Amino acid sequence: MSNAPFSKIEYDRRLAKTRAAMASASLDVLFVTDPSNQAWLTGYDGWSFYVHQGVIVTMEGEPIWWGRYMDMMGGRRTCWMTHDNILGYGDHYVQSTVVHPMQDLAGHLKARRLDRARIGVEMENYYYSARAHQVFAAELPEATLIDATALVNWQRLVKSEEEIGFIRKAARISEKVIETAIERAAPGVRKNDLVADIMHAGITGVGDDWGDYPAIVPLTPSGLDATAAHLTWNGAAMKEGEATFFELSGCYRRYHAPLCRTVYLGTPPDEMIRAEAAQIEGIEAGLDAARPGNCTCDIANAFMEVMAKYGIARDGRMGYPIGLSYPPDWGERTASIRSEDSTILEPGMVFHFMPALWMDTWGLETTETILIRDGGPAETLCDVDRRLFVKG
Repeated sequence: MSNAPFSKIEYDRRLAKTRAAMASASLDVLFVTDPSNQAWLTGYDGWSFYVHQGVIVTMEGEPIWWGRYMDMMGGRRTCWMTHDNILGYGDHYVQSTVVHPMQDLAGHLKARRLDRARIGVEMENYYYSARAHQVFAAELPEATLIDATALVNWQRLVKSEEEIGFIRKAARISEKVIETAIERAAPGVRKNDLVADIMHAGITGVGDDWGDYPAIVPLTPSGLDATAAHLTWNGAAMKEGEATFFELSGCYRRYHAPLCRTVYLGTPPDEMIRAEAAQIEGIEAGLDAARPGNCTCDIANAFMEVMAKYGIARDGRMGYPIGLSYPPDWGERTASIRSEDSTILEPGMVFHFMPALWMDTWGLETTETILIRDGGPAETLCDVDRRLFVKG
Protein backbone atom coordinates (compact mmCIF):
# COMPACT_ATOMS: atom_id res chain seq x y z
CA MET A 1 0.00 0.00 0.00
CA SER A 2 3.02 2.33 0.18
CA ASN A 3 2.43 3.86 -3.29
CA ALA A 4 -1.37 3.85 -3.35
CA PRO A 5 -2.88 7.30 -2.67
CA PHE A 6 -5.56 6.08 -0.22
CA SER A 7 -5.86 3.79 2.78
CA LYS A 8 -6.76 0.10 2.54
CA ILE A 9 -9.97 0.90 4.41
CA GLU A 10 -10.91 3.34 1.64
CA TYR A 11 -10.28 0.79 -1.12
CA ASP A 12 -12.24 -1.84 0.81
CA ARG A 13 -15.15 0.62 1.02
CA ARG A 14 -15.08 1.18 -2.73
CA LEU A 15 -14.87 -2.51 -3.49
CA ALA A 16 -17.81 -3.29 -1.19
CA LYS A 17 -19.97 -0.62 -2.85
CA THR A 18 -19.08 -1.96 -6.29
CA ARG A 19 -19.86 -5.55 -5.34
CA ALA A 20 -23.21 -4.55 -3.91
CA ALA A 21 -24.04 -2.89 -7.23
CA MET A 22 -22.84 -5.98 -9.09
CA ALA A 23 -25.10 -8.17 -6.97
CA SER A 24 -28.07 -5.90 -7.74
CA ALA A 25 -27.31 -6.29 -11.45
CA SER A 26 -26.83 -10.09 -11.09
CA LEU A 27 -23.24 -9.91 -12.29
CA ASP A 28 -20.59 -12.51 -11.51
CA VAL A 29 -17.75 -10.47 -13.01
CA LEU A 30 -17.21 -6.81 -13.85
CA PHE A 31 -14.64 -5.68 -16.40
CA VAL A 32 -13.86 -1.98 -15.99
CA THR A 33 -12.04 -0.07 -18.73
CA ASP A 34 -12.61 3.58 -17.77
CA PRO A 35 -9.21 4.68 -16.37
CA SER A 36 -10.94 6.78 -13.72
CA ASN A 37 -12.81 3.72 -12.49
CA GLN A 38 -9.63 1.65 -12.66
CA ALA A 39 -7.79 4.18 -10.50
CA TRP A 40 -10.73 4.49 -8.08
CA LEU A 41 -10.77 0.72 -7.50
CA THR A 42 -7.06 -0.08 -7.58
CA GLY A 43 -4.95 3.10 -7.47
CA TYR A 44 -3.53 2.45 -10.95
CA ASP A 45 -2.16 5.69 -12.41
CA GLY A 46 -0.38 5.82 -15.75
CA TRP A 47 -0.73 7.32 -19.23
CA SER A 48 -1.44 3.95 -20.81
CA PHE A 49 -5.15 4.19 -21.57
CA TYR A 50 -4.40 4.36 -25.32
CA VAL A 51 -3.98 0.56 -25.25
CA HIS A 52 -6.41 -2.04 -23.96
CA GLN A 53 -6.37 -2.40 -20.18
CA GLY A 54 -8.85 -2.79 -17.36
CA VAL A 55 -9.80 -4.13 -13.96
CA ILE A 56 -11.53 -7.46 -13.30
CA VAL A 57 -13.77 -7.50 -10.24
CA THR A 58 -15.33 -10.71 -8.93
CA MET A 59 -17.41 -11.20 -5.81
CA GLU A 60 -14.45 -12.12 -3.62
CA GLY A 61 -10.72 -11.55 -3.37
CA GLU A 62 -8.67 -8.64 -4.67
CA PRO A 63 -9.51 -7.01 -7.98
CA ILE A 64 -7.18 -7.81 -10.87
CA TRP A 65 -5.50 -5.12 -12.95
CA TRP A 66 -4.80 -6.28 -16.53
CA GLY A 67 -2.91 -4.43 -19.24
CA ARG A 68 0.17 -4.26 -21.40
CA TYR A 69 3.23 -5.98 -19.89
CA MET A 70 5.30 -2.78 -19.70
CA ASP A 71 2.38 -1.11 -17.90
CA MET A 72 2.09 -4.04 -15.51
CA MET A 73 5.25 -2.61 -13.97
CA GLY A 74 3.42 0.67 -13.45
CA GLY A 75 0.63 -1.31 -11.85
CA ARG A 76 3.07 -2.73 -9.35
CA ARG A 77 4.20 0.79 -8.53
CA THR A 78 0.73 2.32 -8.08
CA CYS A 79 -1.86 -0.40 -7.26
CA TRP A 80 -2.62 -1.60 -3.76
CA MET A 81 -3.07 -5.29 -4.71
CA THR A 82 -0.45 -8.05 -4.56
CA HIS A 83 1.66 -8.57 -7.67
CA ASP A 84 -0.16 -11.83 -8.43
CA ASN A 85 -3.22 -9.74 -9.22
CA ILE A 86 -1.47 -7.40 -11.65
CA LEU A 87 -1.29 -9.04 -15.07
CA GLY A 88 0.39 -8.07 -18.34
CA TYR A 89 0.08 -9.17 -21.97
CA GLY A 90 2.87 -9.21 -24.56
CA ASP A 91 3.65 -6.42 -27.00
CA HIS A 92 2.79 -8.66 -29.95
CA TYR A 93 -0.86 -7.95 -29.10
CA VAL A 94 -0.46 -4.17 -29.43
CA GLN A 95 -2.02 -2.72 -32.60
CA SER A 96 -1.84 -6.11 -34.29
CA THR A 97 -4.04 -7.16 -37.20
CA VAL A 98 -3.51 -10.83 -36.31
CA VAL A 99 -4.23 -11.07 -32.59
CA HIS A 100 -6.11 -8.87 -30.11
CA PRO A 101 -5.49 -8.16 -26.39
CA MET A 102 -9.03 -9.25 -25.54
CA GLN A 103 -7.98 -12.79 -26.46
CA ASP A 104 -5.45 -12.63 -23.65
CA LEU A 105 -8.08 -11.27 -21.25
CA ALA A 106 -10.49 -14.05 -22.20
CA GLY A 107 -7.74 -16.59 -21.49
CA HIS A 108 -7.38 -15.29 -17.92
CA LEU A 109 -11.12 -15.59 -17.37
CA LYS A 110 -11.16 -19.11 -18.80
CA ALA A 111 -8.30 -20.09 -16.48
CA ARG A 112 -10.42 -18.89 -13.56
CA ARG A 113 -13.47 -20.80 -14.80
CA LEU A 114 -15.36 -17.60 -15.50
CA ASP A 115 -16.00 -18.31 -19.19
CA ARG A 116 -19.70 -19.02 -18.48
CA ALA A 117 -20.22 -16.10 -16.12
CA ARG A 118 -22.44 -13.07 -16.36
CA ILE A 119 -19.86 -10.43 -17.19
CA GLY A 120 -20.55 -6.69 -17.03
CA VAL A 121 -18.71 -4.43 -19.48
CA GLU A 122 -18.76 -0.65 -19.95
CA MET A 123 -20.39 -0.42 -23.36
CA GLU A 124 -20.71 3.39 -23.43
CA ASN A 125 -17.13 4.24 -22.68
CA TYR A 126 -14.32 6.08 -24.46
CA TYR A 127 -11.91 3.21 -23.85
CA TYR A 128 -13.87 0.08 -24.79
CA SER A 129 -13.94 -0.25 -28.56
CA ALA A 130 -16.44 -2.01 -30.78
CA ARG A 131 -13.65 -4.32 -31.95
CA ALA A 132 -12.70 -5.18 -28.35
CA HIS A 133 -16.27 -6.15 -27.56
CA GLN A 134 -16.56 -8.20 -30.75
CA VAL A 135 -13.39 -10.18 -29.98
CA PHE A 136 -14.30 -10.61 -26.31
CA ALA A 137 -17.72 -12.02 -27.18
CA ALA A 138 -16.25 -14.38 -29.76
CA GLU A 139 -13.67 -15.69 -27.29
CA LEU A 140 -16.29 -16.32 -24.58
CA PRO A 141 -19.29 -17.73 -26.47
CA GLU A 142 -20.83 -19.26 -23.34
CA ALA A 143 -20.54 -16.11 -21.24
CA THR A 144 -23.33 -13.55 -20.98
CA LEU A 145 -22.02 -10.04 -21.62
CA ILE A 146 -24.13 -7.37 -19.96
CA ASP A 147 -23.98 -3.59 -20.32
CA ALA A 148 -22.64 -2.26 -17.01
CA THR A 149 -21.96 1.28 -18.20
CA ALA A 150 -21.49 3.71 -15.28
CA LEU A 151 -22.01 1.02 -12.63
CA VAL A 152 -18.79 2.06 -10.92
CA ASN A 153 -19.29 5.75 -11.76
CA TRP A 154 -22.46 5.85 -9.67
CA GLN A 155 -20.61 4.37 -6.69
CA ARG A 156 -18.21 7.33 -6.88
CA LEU A 157 -20.95 9.96 -6.56
CA VAL A 158 -20.71 10.44 -2.76
CA LYS A 159 -17.13 11.25 -1.84
CA SER A 160 -15.32 10.00 1.24
CA GLU A 161 -13.54 12.39 3.60
CA GLU A 162 -10.23 11.26 2.09
CA GLU A 163 -11.45 12.18 -1.39
CA ILE A 164 -12.84 15.53 -0.29
CA GLY A 165 -9.42 16.29 1.19
CA PHE A 166 -7.83 15.73 -2.23
CA ILE A 167 -10.48 17.89 -3.95
CA ARG A 168 -9.79 20.72 -1.49
CA LYS A 169 -6.12 20.56 -2.45
CA ALA A 170 -7.10 20.67 -6.13
CA ALA A 171 -9.26 23.71 -5.34
CA ARG A 172 -6.27 25.61 -3.97
CA ILE A 173 -4.46 24.89 -7.24
CA SER A 174 -7.55 25.98 -9.22
CA GLU A 175 -7.47 29.31 -7.42
CA LYS A 176 -3.84 29.73 -8.39
CA VAL A 177 -4.37 28.96 -12.08
CA ILE A 178 -7.43 31.23 -12.39
CA GLU A 179 -5.66 34.06 -10.60
CA THR A 180 -2.67 33.59 -12.94
CA ALA A 181 -4.95 33.79 -15.97
CA ILE A 182 -6.67 36.95 -14.74
CA GLU A 183 -3.41 38.65 -13.79
CA ARG A 184 -1.63 37.83 -17.08
CA ALA A 185 -4.53 38.66 -19.42
CA ALA A 186 -3.80 41.91 -21.26
CA PRO A 187 -3.92 43.34 -24.79
CA GLY A 188 -1.01 42.07 -26.86
CA VAL A 189 -0.38 38.93 -24.79
CA ARG A 190 -0.29 35.90 -27.07
CA LYS A 191 -2.82 33.32 -26.00
CA ASN A 192 -0.32 30.44 -26.14
CA ASP A 193 2.04 32.34 -23.83
CA LEU A 194 -0.80 32.92 -21.40
CA VAL A 195 -1.73 29.23 -21.48
CA ALA A 196 1.93 28.33 -20.84
CA ASP A 197 1.76 30.41 -17.66
CA ILE A 198 -1.52 28.75 -16.67
CA MET A 199 -0.06 25.28 -17.16
CA HIS A 200 3.07 26.20 -15.23
CA ALA A 201 0.98 27.42 -12.32
CA GLY A 202 -1.12 24.26 -12.35
CA ILE A 203 1.77 21.83 -12.46
CA THR A 204 3.79 23.76 -9.87
CA GLY A 205 0.87 23.43 -7.48
CA VAL A 206 0.58 25.09 -4.07
CA GLY A 207 3.22 24.47 -1.40
CA ASP A 208 3.87 20.77 -1.03
CA ASP A 209 0.72 19.91 -3.02
CA TRP A 210 2.12 19.35 -6.48
CA GLY A 211 -0.10 19.69 -9.53
CA ASP A 212 -1.06 16.88 -11.88
CA TYR A 213 -2.20 17.27 -15.50
CA PRO A 214 -5.94 18.06 -15.68
CA ALA A 215 -8.33 15.87 -17.62
CA ILE A 216 -9.23 18.82 -19.89
CA VAL A 217 -6.66 21.24 -21.30
CA PRO A 218 -7.16 24.99 -20.68
CA LEU A 219 -10.18 26.35 -22.54
CA THR A 220 -9.48 30.02 -23.18
CA PRO A 221 -11.47 31.41 -26.16
CA SER A 222 -11.79 35.15 -26.79
CA GLY A 223 -14.29 37.34 -28.64
CA LEU A 224 -16.44 35.44 -31.10
CA ASP A 225 -14.56 32.24 -30.25
CA ALA A 226 -16.04 32.55 -26.75
CA THR A 227 -19.52 31.97 -28.18
CA ALA A 228 -18.43 28.33 -28.44
CA ALA A 229 -18.04 26.21 -25.33
CA HIS A 230 -14.96 24.10 -25.94
CA LEU A 231 -12.31 25.93 -27.97
CA THR A 232 -8.75 25.89 -26.64
CA TRP A 233 -6.16 28.51 -27.69
CA ASN A 234 -4.07 29.80 -30.59
CA GLY A 235 -1.11 32.10 -31.10
CA ALA A 236 -3.15 35.27 -31.55
CA ALA A 237 -2.69 38.28 -29.29
CA MET A 238 -5.46 39.22 -26.88
CA LYS A 239 -7.30 42.37 -27.92
CA GLU A 240 -9.09 45.23 -26.23
CA GLY A 241 -12.86 45.07 -26.61
CA GLU A 242 -13.05 41.28 -26.15
CA ALA A 243 -14.09 38.92 -23.37
CA THR A 244 -12.11 35.75 -22.67
CA PHE A 245 -13.43 33.00 -20.48
CA PHE A 246 -11.06 30.67 -18.68
CA GLU A 247 -12.34 27.16 -17.99
CA LEU A 248 -9.62 25.58 -15.88
CA SER A 249 -9.01 23.14 -13.08
CA GLY A 250 -6.28 22.36 -10.67
CA CYS A 251 -5.58 18.65 -10.31
CA TYR A 252 -4.15 16.83 -7.30
CA ARG A 253 -3.58 13.06 -7.50
CA ARG A 254 -6.14 12.97 -10.37
CA TYR A 255 -8.80 14.86 -8.36
CA HIS A 256 -10.22 18.06 -9.86
CA ALA A 257 -11.97 21.25 -8.77
CA PRO A 258 -13.03 23.05 -11.99
CA LEU A 259 -13.38 26.82 -11.88
CA CYS A 260 -14.30 29.34 -14.59
CA ARG A 261 -13.97 33.11 -14.67
CA THR A 262 -14.24 35.68 -17.48
CA VAL A 263 -12.00 38.68 -18.23
CA TYR A 264 -13.03 41.65 -20.39
CA LEU A 265 -10.30 43.90 -21.77
CA GLY A 266 -11.76 47.39 -22.03
CA THR A 267 -15.32 48.48 -21.34
CA PRO A 268 -17.86 45.63 -21.51
CA PRO A 269 -21.17 46.20 -23.29
CA ASP A 270 -24.28 46.88 -21.22
CA GLU A 271 -25.82 43.53 -22.17
CA MET A 272 -22.84 41.70 -20.69
CA ILE A 273 -23.01 43.73 -17.47
CA ARG A 274 -26.69 42.86 -17.20
CA ALA A 275 -25.97 39.19 -17.89
CA GLU A 276 -23.26 39.22 -15.23
CA ALA A 277 -25.73 40.47 -12.62
CA ALA A 278 -28.25 37.81 -13.64
CA GLN A 279 -25.66 35.04 -13.63
CA ILE A 280 -24.31 35.90 -10.19
CA GLU A 281 -27.82 36.15 -8.72
CA GLY A 282 -28.72 32.86 -10.39
CA ILE A 283 -25.64 31.13 -8.98
CA GLU A 284 -26.58 32.29 -5.48
CA ALA A 285 -30.09 30.88 -6.00
CA GLY A 286 -28.64 27.60 -7.25
CA LEU A 287 -26.28 27.31 -4.29
CA ASP A 288 -29.19 27.88 -1.91
CA ALA A 289 -31.12 25.08 -3.64
CA ALA A 290 -28.13 22.70 -3.46
CA ARG A 291 -29.14 21.17 -0.14
CA PRO A 292 -29.32 17.52 0.93
CA GLY A 293 -32.74 16.05 0.16
CA ASN A 294 -33.30 18.34 -2.80
CA CYS A 295 -32.61 17.17 -6.36
CA THR A 296 -30.14 18.21 -9.01
CA CYS A 297 -33.05 19.68 -10.98
CA ASP A 298 -33.78 22.06 -8.10
CA ILE A 299 -30.38 23.69 -8.63
CA ALA A 300 -31.00 24.12 -12.36
CA ASN A 301 -34.55 25.39 -11.90
CA ALA A 302 -33.49 27.93 -9.28
CA PHE A 303 -30.91 29.33 -11.66
CA MET A 304 -33.30 29.43 -14.61
CA GLU A 305 -35.96 31.23 -12.62
CA VAL A 306 -33.51 34.09 -12.16
CA MET A 307 -32.59 34.02 -15.84
CA ALA A 308 -36.26 34.24 -16.78
CA LYS A 309 -36.67 37.26 -14.49
CA TYR A 310 -33.92 39.00 -16.45
CA GLY A 311 -35.32 37.85 -19.80
CA ILE A 312 -32.28 35.70 -20.62
CA ALA A 313 -32.87 32.37 -22.34
CA ARG A 314 -30.87 29.51 -20.80
CA ASP A 315 -31.63 25.79 -20.76
CA GLY A 316 -29.68 22.54 -21.01
CA ARG A 317 -27.18 21.07 -18.58
CA MET A 318 -25.61 23.32 -15.95
CA GLY A 319 -23.26 20.99 -14.17
CA TYR A 320 -22.12 17.49 -13.31
CA PRO A 321 -20.33 15.51 -10.59
CA ILE A 322 -16.54 15.76 -10.49
CA GLY A 323 -13.72 14.06 -8.65
CA LEU A 324 -11.14 11.59 -9.96
CA SER A 325 -10.76 11.77 -13.74
CA TYR A 326 -8.52 11.19 -16.75
CA PRO A 327 -8.71 12.72 -20.23
CA PRO A 328 -10.83 13.57 -22.07
CA ASP A 329 -13.30 14.65 -19.39
CA TRP A 330 -13.25 15.66 -15.73
CA GLY A 331 -16.95 14.88 -15.26
CA GLU A 332 -18.11 11.56 -13.81
CA ARG A 333 -20.88 10.99 -16.42
CA THR A 334 -23.71 10.19 -14.01
CA ALA A 335 -26.07 12.84 -12.61
CA SER A 336 -26.56 16.21 -14.28
CA ILE A 337 -27.65 19.59 -13.01
CA ARG A 338 -30.59 20.05 -15.39
CA SER A 339 -34.36 20.27 -15.19
CA GLU A 340 -35.05 16.68 -16.20
CA ASP A 341 -32.61 15.08 -13.71
CA SER A 342 -34.04 14.09 -10.33
CA THR A 343 -30.94 12.69 -8.60
CA ILE A 344 -31.34 13.28 -4.87
CA LEU A 345 -28.56 15.37 -3.34
CA GLU A 346 -26.62 13.76 -0.49
CA PRO A 347 -23.84 15.08 1.74
CA GLY A 348 -20.46 14.39 0.19
CA MET A 349 -21.51 14.89 -3.43
CA VAL A 350 -19.27 17.31 -5.35
CA PHE A 351 -20.40 19.07 -8.54
CA HIS A 352 -19.08 21.54 -11.04
CA PHE A 353 -21.98 24.02 -11.05
CA MET A 354 -21.52 25.41 -14.54
CA PRO A 355 -24.30 27.82 -15.61
CA ALA A 356 -22.29 29.48 -18.38
CA LEU A 357 -23.84 31.84 -20.93
CA TRP A 358 -22.84 31.62 -24.59
CA MET A 359 -24.46 34.45 -26.52
CA ASP A 360 -24.32 35.57 -30.16
CA THR A 361 -21.16 37.70 -29.84
CA TRP A 362 -19.61 36.79 -26.48
CA GLY A 363 -19.39 34.16 -23.77
CA LEU A 364 -19.57 34.55 -19.99
CA GLU A 365 -18.42 31.70 -17.76
CA THR A 366 -18.62 32.01 -13.99
CA THR A 367 -18.72 28.64 -12.25
CA GLU A 368 -18.02 26.93 -8.94
CA THR A 369 -17.04 23.53 -7.62
CA ILE A 370 -19.59 22.86 -4.88
CA LEU A 371 -19.83 20.36 -2.02
CA ILE A 372 -23.21 19.21 -0.70
CA ARG A 373 -23.03 19.60 3.08
CA ASP A 374 -24.91 17.90 5.89
CA GLY A 375 -27.31 20.83 5.96
CA GLY A 376 -27.78 24.26 4.48
CA PRO A 377 -26.66 25.49 1.06
CA ALA A 378 -23.68 23.99 -0.78
CA GLU A 379 -20.13 25.00 0.06
CA THR A 380 -18.04 26.51 -2.73
CA LEU A 381 -14.60 24.91 -2.56
CA CYS A 382 -12.71 27.68 -4.38
CA ASP A 383 -12.28 31.22 -3.13
CA VAL A 384 -12.08 33.61 -6.10
CA ASP A 385 -14.29 36.68 -6.52
CA ARG A 386 -17.46 35.74 -8.36
CA ARG A 387 -17.65 38.49 -10.98
CA LEU A 388 -16.70 39.59 -14.47
CA PHE A 389 -13.10 40.82 -14.28
CA VAL A 390 -12.73 44.07 -16.22
CA LYS A 391 -9.24 45.25 -17.16
CA GLY A 392 -9.38 48.62 -18.87
